[in-house]
Amino acid sequence: MVLDSFATLSFPLFVPADRPDRFAKACASGTDSVIIDLEDAVASDLKSAVRRIPRDALPSDRTVTLMLRINAPGTQWYRDDVAFARATGFDAVVLPKAETPEQIADLRAALNPGQKILGLVETVRGVARMTELAEATDRLAFGSIDLSADMGCENTHMAFLPIRSQIVQAARLAGRPAPLDGVTTATRDPDIIAEDARHSHEMGFGGKLLIHPNQIEPARSAFRPKKERIDWAERVIAASADGGAALVDGAMVDVPVLKQARRILDRARALS
Repeated sequence: MVLDSFATLSFPLFVPADRPDRFAKACASGTDSVIIDLEDAVASDLKSAVRRIPRDALPSDRTVTLMLRINAPGTQWYRDDVAFARATGFDAVVLPKAETPEQIADLRAALNPGQKILGLVETVRGVARMTELAEATDRLAFGSIDLSADMGCENTHMAFLPIRSQIVQAARLAGRPAPLDGVTTATRDPDIIAEDARHSHEMGFGGKLLIHPNQIEPARSAFRPKKERIDWAERVIAASADGGAALVDGAMVDVPVLKQARRILDRARALS
């Protein structure tokens, strides 16, 4: 059974499309979804050739969501990438440089019914139309590295604090799953990926894009509620069982507190 990574916490793992020897390993790495990357990970002179994925490169009984990151609209490879995504039946397509709802509509019309779209917001133009993009896509993701280059700013938590908040709000207003935060380039230091993932969690993201299997567990752990928070949530649920007013740790339990407690327990179960 393939998990619906568009309705849950998700930690998609990128794999270069020119490394089919890594596809099955990525699917068995412990993450919930895998993105085969035709864009940044593949040199220009190989972009057409890598569309010929060997039949045995992917496990027939996979349980992960399989996505394809195509090249951006307007590039010479875009149309053929979309046709490849449709013909091979990927669960979803990752659209880089998503900037307009018209791009999303064009892509959706070219895909099979049921194939989903993960829109990467990674340009200033995309940020300017964030709300419309959230409504048009099935889920948003934040491309912080590309955006820092486009804006000419540093890729830091502080620099992108307002934009991270904006993308989370846009997804919420559109009734979409919480967006996915961008990648962390460090692959050998678990503390760095964990710190970035904690920041993503605090900002309200629903997961994080990953580029190496070493990043999976530190990222998941950062999103996993601490034991003391789980204990608190369980006390809140127990105290509210009869539907009346309740006090937990000296504080009144109202509807927003109850919702928070349920969210904590749901997240703990999802990441157990």
